[in-house]
Amino acid sequence: MAEPGPAAAGESPIRRASGGLAIAAAIVAFGFIGSRLLGIVRTIVIAGAFGTSPELDAYNIAFRIPDLIFQVLAGATLGSAFIPVFARLYRREGEEEAWKLASHVLNLITAATAALCALAFLLAPWLVPLLAPGLGEDIGRHDELTDKAVELTRLMLLSTLFFAVSGMVTGILNGRQRFLLPALAPMLYNLAIIFGAVFFADRWGINGLAAGVVLGAGLHLAVQVPGLVREGMKWQPGFGRADPAVREVARLMGPRVIGLAAAQFNFVVTGFFASKVGASAISQLTYAWLLAGLPLALFGMALSTAVFPALAGHVADEDMDALRTTVSRVLRVIMFLTVPAAIGLAMLRDPATIVLLEHAEFTRIDSVFTASALGWYCLGIVPQAGIEIHSRGFYALGDTRTPVALAVAAVVVNLVLSGLLWGRYGHEGLAFSVSAASWLEWAVLYRLYAQRTGASVAADLRAMATVAVCGAGMALFLAVGLAPMEQGSWGENLVVAVAGAAAGAAVYAGLANLLHVEEIGEAVRRVSARFSRPAA
Repeated sequence: MAEPGPAAAGESPIRRASGGLAIAAAIVAFGFIGSRLLGIVRTIVIAGAFGTSPELDAYNIAFRIPDLIFQVLAGATLGSAFIPVFARLYRREGEEEAWKLASHVLNLITAATAALCALAFLLAPWLVPLLAPGLGEDIGRHDELTDKAVELTRLMLLSTLFFAVSGMVTGILNGRQRFLLPALAPMLYNLAIIFGAVFFADRWGINGLAAGVVLGAGLHLAVQVPGLVREGMKWQPGFGRADPAVREVARLMGPRVIGLAAAQFNFVVTGFFASKVGASAISQLTYAWLLAGLPLALFGMALSTAVFPALAGHVADEDMDALRTTVSRVLRVIMFLTVPAAIGLAMLRDPATIVLLEHAEFTRIDSVFTASALGWYCLGIVPQAGIEIHSRGFYALGDTRTPVALAVAAVVVNLVLSGLLWGRYGHEGLAFSVSAASWLEWAVLYRLYAQRTGASVAADLRAMATVAVCGAGMALFLAVGLAPMEQGSWGENLVVAVAGAAAGAAVYAGLANLLHVEEIGEAVRRVSARFSRPAA
């Protein structure tokens, strides 16, 4: 790869680094925005085709085993384990050693995933019933829907193998700070599922949707392969069991496997109890989670993913000041964007759900139940966004154990709360349990990060408190403004959703400017500078 050109006269290293981070964040944000917008389209198409049918419950349960296998293998190596070691080798020992590590880890992950997929294929008839013991019981279709979930699980295990390889390719490209192709990959995945819902579902039913998943996983891999070629990766056979770098990745990966398994177990817990709540509860919770995940992905995940290679670089350079400064800066930006998004989505949950999902097979009753779960999921958006950046602070330091231990503790909290609340509060109790566990996890994680790095908690809390005041003002405005508005028909809900979102954003921005929030001031200065710049 060509060395970067000389900096412009008077341009500081910090400014150059900030510019690089801004570009990386913009590319990743583009990918997340594109993927999430297509994800919304995907959700809308699926809702129209299947509503909250029992077959869709079976489809959602069928995702659990393939997702679990991918997350605990490829997901465990993607960020916390592989990227820091790969980046350090590339900087200190050169391309050859870095590509050797990439090849060996890729080979290991592919082989392990293939073995687990084969085992899951054989054991699916025994594993799937454990995930949703109440699937279809209340409508007398338990055996039929369980068999369908087993069939769909086996079909979608092929997508897991594609994703394992593709996830490693993403890690390699991100480790080289190449974000464009990994940003495009999820878009193709969503497009393929949309294609499956539109063109395959009429002929094959819910199996057509699963076929779209497999097709999308293949495209997710195919679009990224040219990036490896462009980077000049030299693939090597073997597993490198005696290679110290491979062993270091395995050491870092071990705790992360537990952490990601714990995160997936949260979905298992929700699905387990939702299957007992009744027909359609699994699908309604899934729709609500997908809608709540939009601001989390756009702000928390996008910025945290983009900044992680830079954090790993700071640690490799033994520059702890830069690490603290970068994490704090990104945290404040994430909070500035996530707080109003979470509050706005919670306040507008009913019209948003109706406008986005209510058509064809998705009924008003489905909207009511989905929106009620969405409100409680919105409670967890802010802590989950905070977890994204502080976890990566630990990963950059080579500490995967602390975030993992807290993730496991959060699962226990979620399990206990879900067990206590599902019988009385149904799907709302399950959504609340996930959010409450997230707040506990982030609070402890943040405190431990500050102790480990010496970060200034007081400064961050002051900034977040100001943002919270702006968010509270926006919430009050929406509560008063929405009360007299009619929300019966789809068109009326569209007006409420659009007007509420626009007015809420304007109120939030005005309060942020009034209270001198740094992020809004910087945005105003950038826009002013752009428009005041003389023409060439």
